[in-house]
Amino acid sequence: MPTRNHTPPSPSPSKQSHPMGETTIGTTLRPGQKGTRELLRSYGDQLVCVRYRYDKTRGKRYKTVELIIDEQDWMPGVTIQPDRRAPIEVGYGETELREQIKAAGGFWNAEKRAWMLSYRKILQMGLENRIIDEELGM
Repeated sequence: MPTRNHTPPSPSPSKQSHPMGETTIGTTLRPGQKGTRELLRSYGDQLVCVRYRYDKTRGKRYKTVELIIDEQDWMPGVTIQPDRRAPIEVGYGETELREQIKAAGGFWNAEKRAWMLSYRKILQMGLENRIIDEELGM
């Protein structure tokens, strides 16, 4: 796979129009379909799709590509209400942290064997990596 350097576009003045103008998408092709093979050789696994866009005002057809330029692990968003209490893991010897959690309104839940604290406070204290509730997706 060829290495490509990606330079982000520099901010353009608000009055400068995009070179394509107003376009509509006519066709979207997946890698390997007719019309994508040369681009597939150039971009390899980075190629997501090829699109044909049409500018009726200028009477132009543009062939564009969508490329993968970065890949990172991602966890689907979990929306947690700020006041919802979540169990967090605190080690037996972390007495100072336990006292901070108590001062922030936290309490020990014997059934879950974890300290409970509102999600808002968890974020404020930087403890999100200690959340142990599987139903929250953590």
